[in-house]
Amino acid sequence: MHFESTKIPGVVIVRPERFEDERGFFARAWAKGTFEEQGLNTSIVQCSQSFNAKKGTLRGMHYQAGPFAEAKFVRCTRGAIYDVAVDIRPDSPNYKQWVGVELTADNGVALYIPEGCAHGFLSLEDATEVFYMITAPYTPEAARGFRYNDPAIGIEWPGEALAINERDASYSDFSG
Repeated sequence: MHFESTKIPGVVIVRPERFEDERGFFARAWAKGTFEEQGLNTSIVQCSQSFNAKKGTLRGMHYQAGPFAEAKFVRCTRGAIYDVAVDIRPDSPNYKQWVGVELTADNGVALYIPEGCAHGFLSLEDATEVFYMITAPYTPEAARGFRYNDPAIGIEWPGEALAINERDASYSDFSG
C-alpha cells in the first residue's frame, strides 16, 4: 500500500500495491500494522456499505460530534464516487478546507478520513457501492451534518446532485 498525505493533516489517500499475473491481481486492502505505522486509528468497530442506484446520488456532509467522533476508511467496491473530506477541527490550520478524490472499483484507491472531519460523496456511475470501515459505532444523538454545497466550504463537485435524501437536503450551512 502507498500512503499519500493531503493538504488536510490526517486525511490520507491509500493506493493499493497490485501484484498482477495471468489470473488478475492481488492487493492488500487493509493491514492494521501498516496503518498504525502511518499513525492512523485502526480501532475498527463497524463496517458499513451503501448502494447508490443512480449516478448523481449525493450523501453528506456527515460527521459525529465528540466524544463519538469517528475515523472512516472508505473504498468504492463497484462503480465510482467523488469522495470528500472537510476539516471541521476549529484549531486546525486547514479549518473548513476540503479534499476530494475519485474512488473507483477499478483504481482501488481508498480514503482515510480522521476524527474531526466531515465526509460525503457523489456517485459518478449508476449502481455504485461504497464500503466503510469506521472507528466508532453509529450514535444517532451525535450524528451531525451540513449542506453539501455550503458556499463557505466551497466544495467543487464534479457533477450535479440528482438524488439526495430529505435529511441531507435539509441541512443548514456549517456553523462550526
